[in-house]
Amino acid sequence: MNSRIVASGRKYACRMSALVAAFAVMAPAGVAMAATPDIAMDSAVYVERTEQDNIRRLEPANRLSRGDRVVTVLTWHRRSGDGGFTIINPLPRAIAFQDSADSGVEVSVDQGRTWGRLGELTIGDRIATPEDVTHVRWRIPARSAAKNRGNIAYSAIVR
Repeated sequence: MNSRIVASGRKYACRMSALVAAFAVMAPAGVAMAATPDIAMDSAVYVERTEQDNIRRLEPANRLSRGDRVVTVLTWHRRSGDGGFTIINPLPRAIAFQDSADSGVEVSVDQGRTWGRLGELTIGDRIATPEDVTHVRWRIPARSAAKNRGNIAYSAIVR
């Protein structure tokens, strides 16, 4: 049995008070469960900085500017239940999805009505680009869910 978890953009704003208010809404937030299992989620947002010697590092996203590359890490913990589940994360217009650390990521370019891999989806007669992504989805299979915790990361660019 697969359950669906939807991360929206409000509840975590209070947990992420160190972030600028404009970005707090962009991070995954309130979790709405459609059915069991009982899943708790949290997130951390980092900005990627490049130092003079071309070394990239992540630091907490205290201040963001247009063009910043951000990495969001979603941490889930299953408190009860069996089987796999699905996490759906709507993306605010202020960020453009780039990539996910999970190769099984699916995206939507039409507010979650249809899903597929980036490069396979179309808008009209053109191939959808990362800037077109409105939602990101990860299916957590039963084998991974049985570990009762995990992380998912994705990167985006601040528009």
